[in-house]
Amino acid sequence: MNFVQFLGALEIGLVYSFVAMGGYLSFRVLNFADLTVDGSFPLGAAVCATLITMGVNPAIATFAAALAGAMAGFTTAWIATRLNILHLLASILTMTALYSLNLRIMGKPNVSLLGEPTLFNGIFNSVPTVIVLAVLTSVILLVLYYFLKTQVGLAVRATGNNNRMARAQSINDQHCIWLGISVSNALVAFAGALFAQLNGFADVTLGVGTIIIGLAALIIGEALLSARTVMRALIACVGGTIIYRLVITQALNVNGFGLKASDLNLITAVIVTLAMLVPHFKQKIKQGGRP
Repeated sequence: MNFVQFLGALEIGLVYSFVAMGGYLSFRVLNFADLTVDGSFPLGAAVCATLITMGVNPAIATFAAALAGAMAGFTTAWIATRLNILHLLASILTMTALYSLNLRIMGKPNVSLLGEPTLFNGIFNSVPTVIVLAVLTSVILLVLYYFLKTQVGLAVRATGNNNRMARAQSINDQHCIWLGISVSNALVAFAGALFAQLNGFADVTLGVGTIIIGLAALIIGEALLSARTVMRALIACVGGTIIYRLVITQALNVNGFGLKASDLNLITAVIVTLAMLVPHFKQKIKQGGRP
């Protein structure tokens, strides 16, 4: 893996760190199995790319993409809570609907951003892309950390931990779920908008496997860095995503194994399986037994 490949893996890892943080918020904080991210990621890319091609400022287009993702997340949460549909099924319904909606937004399967101004070649043209992404990641991480420390954030965490106890403390658990899943998908759509601007296109199939990438990063980060606090959990999301992308890049560049880009999902499955075994080995080692 040369320096260019390392830099590319680092940039993509920072972009997908928002997906991991969104997954942490839904799966870990709220205990909500949400597959909407496979639809909200391309939704963010579609909204952002379409608005940019219409002459909208890239920063405004990125914000609009995050807002669209929040609306998608709210839809899933509303279906799950108000219609009493299983979380997983509610998210699948929204994800399925978003495929058609993304096609409607773009008007075609993909939109090119070649020659169009973006955050990276327009507003922050003089700043290296990796620096821009690192600053954005740090800012969002801190904002999410302080949000989860506020009274509202604590209510969201209490809802995910024990919704019955939360209701006993006069917390509206439905509103907390709406807010948490909306923020989660806003982060994912934000990542989709950054991905589209970084790679110069938006495609309706961008969301395939997004949830797997987010969960892989989350599991790897938690396996390597014990997520005992909110801050450590968020840092684990970012670190896990970067490590995941670096491992994927290295695996695809190792000679002798015959791996191809089409083997990405296979490599991901192997990495996630190994990451899930790490806590087991750690526990066995602490107990003085064999793994």
